[in-house]
Amino acid sequence: MGDKSSISYGYETNVGGLEEENRFLRESVENLEKELDKFKRVPLISCEVRDIIEDKLLIRLPNGNEFLVDSAEGVGKVCIGDTVLAEQKNLTVVKKIIQSRRFDADKFVIVEKPSLSWEQVGGLKEQERDIKEVIELPLLKPELFRKVGIEPPKGILLHGPPGTGKTLLAKAVAASTKSTFIEVVGSELVQKFIGEGAKLVKEIFQLARDKAPSIIFIDEMDAIAAVRMDIGTSGEREVQRTFMQLLAEIDGFEPLASVKIIGCTNRKDILDPAIIRPGRLDRLIHVPLPNVEARQEIFKIHTRNMSLGKLNVEKLIKSLDGFSGAEIKAVATEAGYFAIRDNRTKVEEKDFTSAIVKVSAEVKLEGQDYLRMFG
Repeated sequence: MGDKSSISYGYETNVGGLEEENRFLRESVENLEKELDKFKRVPLISCEVRDIIEDKLLIRLPNGNEFLVDSAEGVGKVCIGDTVLAEQKNLTVVKKIIQSRRFDADKFVIVEKPSLSWEQVGGLKEQERDIKEVIELPLLKPELFRKVGIEPPKGILLHGPPGTGKTLLAKAVAASTKSTFIEVVGSELVQKFIGEGAKLVKEIFQLARDKAPSIIFIDEMDAIAAVRMDIGTSGEREVQRTFMQLLAEIDGFEPLASVKIIGCTNRKDILDPAIIRPGRLDRLIHVPLPNVEARQEIFKIHTRNMSLGKLNVEKLIKSLDGFSGAEIKAVATEAGYFAIRDNRTKVEEKDFTSAIVKVSAEVKLEGQDYLRMFG
C-alpha cells in the first residue's frame, strides 16, 4: 500500500515537472518568434514635421527631401517641428516620438560662465562704458529702460585689430551679468557644417533662450556676414542661408529679452550692411591698439603677480608702441621665461627687452606669412 502511494506521488511529481518544462519551452518559442519578427520588420524612418496642410503632413527626411504624406490613426496631435516616425515604403506617419532636447550646437560651441572681472581688462575704459550701457544695464535693470521709454540695442559689434581685447570685453560683461557665455566661431560654423549652418544657428539661439540670461558671442563675424554677391557655388549659397537665418533670429528677439548678441570682427569693411542696420547689431564699438596710458595699464595688469627687479617702466612702455594687449601679455610671459632660464626668481629689465625683441620678431614673421597667403 505504501509502495503504491509513493509510485503515485512520484508520477504526479514527474507530470508536474514536465508541464512546467513544457510551459517554459512554449514561452521560449514565442519569444524567439517575436525576435524573428523584429528581424523581418521594415524599420521606420525618423522625420521632422515641416508644415501641416489640411489633413496631411509635410515631412522632411534626414537627406533633406520633403514629402506631403498621410498620418495613421492613433498618432495623436502633431505640431510643426515635431519628430515623427514614418513607414519607409509610402512614408505614412505612424508614430510621434518625444525627444529630450539635445542640441547639435553643443558639439562645437563653447558654453561657460566666465569669472573674468572688469579689473582684469585694461586700457579700454571707453569701450567698457559703452558695453555696460548696451549689454549690462538692459540685463540688470530692464525696468529702467521701460520707465524711460526707450529700447536698447539687441546687440553690439566689436571691431578692431586682433588681440586688442574684444573677447575679454565680452567675457567680462557676461561675468558681471552672471550670464551664460555661448561662443561661436563664424568660420567653423561655415566650414564644418555645410548644409546644416542655418539649422545650427537656430539651435544656438534656442540654446541661448534655454540658458538665459545669456550672451551669444560670434567671433569672426565676417565669415558668415560678408557682403552678399551673386555667385552660384553651393558653398556660397550655404553661407547666404546661414546669414539669412542669423538675421531672422536677431529680428525675432525682443530688445529687453535676457539674451544679447555680441559680434566680433577684424574686417568691419567687408560686413554686409544688413547686419549693422538699426534694430540688429547697430551699436558699433571700435577696439583699437592701446595708446601709451592703455599700454601702461595693460602692462601693470599682466605683471602684478610677477616678482620684478628694477625697471624703467616708462622706457619699456615706449618700446611697446604698436603692440596689442595680447602681445603685451606675451611679452610679460616671455620675460618670465628668460628669468627662469637664468635660474632667477626676479624678472629684470633685460628680460623684458629680450622678450619685446622676440615677440616683435614673431609678429613680423606672422604678418609676412599672412601677406604671402592672402596678399
